[in-house]
Amino acid sequence: MDSKRLILFIAVSFGILFFWQKWMEKRYPQLNTPPAATASATAAAPAAAQPETGKLANGTRITVKTDLLTAEIDSNGADLRKVILNKYGATLDPAKPFVLLEDDGAHTYVAQTGLIGDGLPTHKSTFTSAQTSYALADGQDKVDVRLEAAGPEGVKVAKIYTFKRDSYVIDVRYEIVNGGSKPLSAQAYYRLLRDGKAPEGTSTGMFGTHTFTGPAVFTDAGKFQKVDFAKLDKGEADYQKSAKDGWVAMVQHYFTSAWIASPKDKPGICGETACSYELKAVPGGLYSAGVVAALPQIAPGAKFDKTVELFVGPQETRVLDQIAPGFDLVKDYGIFTIFAKPLFWVLDQIHKVVGNWGWAIILLTIMIKALFYPLAATSYRSMAKMRKLAPRMEQLKERHGDDKMKFQQAVMEMYKTEKVNPLGGCLPMLVQIPVFIALYWALIAAVELRQAPWALWIHDLSAKDPFFVLPILMAVTMFIQQQLSPPPPDPMQAKMMKIMPLVFSVFFLFFPAGLVLYYVVNNVLSIAQQWYITRKVENEDKLAKNS
Repeated sequence: MDSKRLILFIAVSFGILFFWQKWMEKRYPQLNTPPAATASATAAAPAAAQPETGKLANGTRITVKTDLLTAEIDSNGADLRKVILNKYGATLDPAKPFVLLEDDGAHTYVAQTGLIGDGLPTHKSTFTSAQTSYALADGQDKVDVRLEAAGPEGVKVAKIYTFKRDSYVIDVRYEIVNGGSKPLSAQAYYRLLRDGKAPEGTSTGMFGTHTFTGPAVFTDAGKFQKVDFAKLDKGEADYQKSAKDGWVAMVQHYFTSAWIASPKDKPGICGETACSYELKAVPGGLYSAGVVAALPQIAPGAKFDKTVELFVGPQETRVLDQIAPGFDLVKDYGIFTIFAKPLFWVLDQIHKVVGNWGWAIILLTIMIKALFYPLAATSYRSMAKMRKLAPRMEQLKERHGDDKMKFQQAVMEMYKTEKVNPLGGCLPMLVQIPVFIALYWALIAAVELRQAPWALWIHDLSAKDPFFVLPILMAVTMFIQQQLSPPPPDPMQAKMMKIMPLVFSVFFLFFPAGLVLYYVVNNVLSIAQQWYITRKVENEDKLAKNS
């Protein structure tokens, strides 16, 4: 019967979500109170010249404002200490802008660079700037922020940040002038320094979101490799440590920062000499994810410059695809990527037309329902025939009393005679399970739906329905589906079926409103389809009797 198959479908779906949740908790534990870590890895470490303390020194702040970002650069190390995403609301207070990088609160998350070589400036050196405030003016495509530091024996070093209009990519360029009398050899390192705290508002309950937070490395040889903070504490990190391409990132739900060693369709920083990737724990409960590149030798009197792209922004699919090979993988669809990614692509194409993610979900539901129509039609036709046999089943039950063996044999004989397959409706439900789970993860991972409104009371499709209207509608539609389905012969089963809509609507209270919207629309379409096919089968029977 349809209600049993629906319960099987949702139970299997919940089972997959539950065990996936537990596996993620075991593999990627979140550290709410990071332990004091030790610097266990030192290969190509920027701290080789100066010991790490884990504490950031403060100097003069230089502020930068563009259309998408508000940033702060500290003169100590010319670090990028703060990045505010102007077009995204904070998790707990959407009226305030979202802060990704910061060092002035309870959270530490910054981008640092430096040079390795005798007397060359590191992330602890003092830089100077001509002014303390920069802004992208109307009509400007970019704004440069130049910071300078002294080097050894006449060497001059400048670090130039270039912020561009309508872009979350910041160009970070080193300009080195060798005013000395000897050739200059150096390496440049680029790293992200972060504590192990979960992002604000992160939920890890059974029906909540459990997404990865931590460093990740991508190379053509090693592909996408995530490493959780606990493994860095234990010195058990396993990843590709040397490559001529790739990128290194700090990943969290919806947002990412990354140093791009080999950007898409542009020359990278590694050249013929492979870059070194390094993920490690440092003192103070912090974690470093960085890349080190060797610079060509700079002759006396020569000038050299090298630019690296720094991405600091949201995991928008259309943005990620343009950054670097494999960069779209920071958008975590879990093990259902093979289904979730194309499903979100279709959803995105619909959104381009309708301009509203809620209506896009509704149209996607209609498309999925149309795609599975042949399977569903077979299922509902089988159910209609079983519904017609319900009175005969009651007679068999009265005839055989408590002899369940004989009752089951008689029922199976009746199915055989009437050419009814009681399992004929299972396949459509089983086929839709990957779609259900994939859509769940597509909605969980999509920053595009974060705080995206649909209509009326739904102001955030990625969060639960604030007034629980959609879960209630979910329960109502499930109840109507039960009324259209053949009743179970067992009284206890019949009672259980009656309370199932209420039970599952409680489960759906915790699901994103976008997912519940999908299921409500799917149920409404199923009711219409089931009613139509049932009437059609009844009319066919009437015509057969009259002929």
